[in-house]
Amino acid sequence: MPSGLVALALGGFGIGLTEFLIAGLLPQVASSFAVSEAAAGWLISGYALSVAVGAIALTAATARLPRKRVLVGLVALFVIGNLLSALAPSYPVMLLGRIVAALCHGSFFGIGSLVARSLVPPERKSRAVAVMFAGLTLANVLGVPFGALVGERWGWRAAFWAVTAIGVLALAGIAALVPDGAGETRPPAGTGHSDPPPADGLRAQFRAFRSWQVWLTLTATALSYGGMFGAFSYIAYTFTEVGGFSASDVAWLLMVYGVGLVGGNLVGGRAADRDRDRALVLALLGLAVTLAVFGLLAGSATASVVLVFLMGLFGFASVPGMITRVTDFAHGAALAASANVSASNIGNALGAWLGGLAIAAGLGYTAPLYVGAGIVLISVIVMAVAARQAQTNRSPDESLDEGDIGEIR
Repeated sequence: MPSGLVALALGGFGIGLTEFLIAGLLPQVASSFAVSEAAAGWLISGYALSVAVGAIALTAATARLPRKRVLVGLVALFVIGNLLSALAPSYPVMLLGRIVAALCHGSFFGIGSLVARSLVPPERKSRAVAVMFAGLTLANVLGVPFGALVGERWGWRAAFWAVTAIGVLALAGIAALVPDGAGETRPPAGTGHSDPPPADGLRAQFRAFRSWQVWLTLTATALSYGGMFGAFSYIAYTFTEVGGFSASDVAWLLMVYGVGLVGGNLVGGRAADRDRDRALVLALLGLAVTLAVFGLLAGSATASVVLVFLMGLFGFASVPGMITRVTDFAHGAALAASANVSASNIGNALGAWLGGLAIAAGLGYTAPLYVGAGIVLISVIVMAVAARQAQTNRSPDESLDEGDIGEIR
């Protein structure tokens, strides 16, 4: 495994920790700044909104810059944001730090996925993306308990100092271990590496979105995330109100879910390198079935443990394949890779909203699972249509003519 991938995974781990650890620190932060729980909640929602905006804005603004240099700059922005949070003398400064740190999130994973795949042979590109995202999935497992543990022993600021240190290590690792020019150009024939040709310039970046395959993949991403996150947002209520678990059980149940995410990411990357579209359809179908069965068996403690693991497994199995698919059909446009991250965040917001509506309508705490299953089923249909179109088209992207492809190249 190229050492550059390890550095990218470390960066993903740090960014993931920043996103997730705040959930375990909110009570301390709210008390420290004498703000309400609702106001403290903006440290989470404000982060998510900044991810969606920053993924597009920063990727577009850096379209002509070398990708390694952009990654170094993004991680530096991440360090600055977390440093602001660690030192924040007031709640507005804390919120500003969260926003600054979030701006790098989408662009890092979008551009980083292109760099990661350029470091390996073509038959391993989805696995390379999975390695980079392994840092994010590990952060999902460890983020909340890490924040809660460090915050309890040394205070909430110590957690942000720790993440800042991880960011500095990732910055040094990327600068030293990622090769200069990684992800910039198609390597010479016979080298065996798989970096797509870059889409230089903002106009070329946006032309990549003329591909229906890009839009279908983004739609499938938003729907799959929306279905899973819509169910996950209320999973604690499902565990305690339906499954009979105690509130103290929720933490280890969420870790079971996180272990599923890690496994799904790695298995999904390997499967996507064999037959990407088939792997994506099967992963999404598995998620839809898991959510529906979970709704039926949520009253069983044993079934709940197994199904929440499968929910994580199938939920993240599609991620590496979706990233490589959208960048392939976008001919290496980093903006499309970052848009995939934005699409996932839009899906998260949609799924959580619809799940909340189902509960408010009096349908019970299993309703978000059924709603999620329905949303993911639509994603299965979209992905099946995209796969069928890709099989019938002679070129990877029939919606771009030769002149457009020449401009992108």
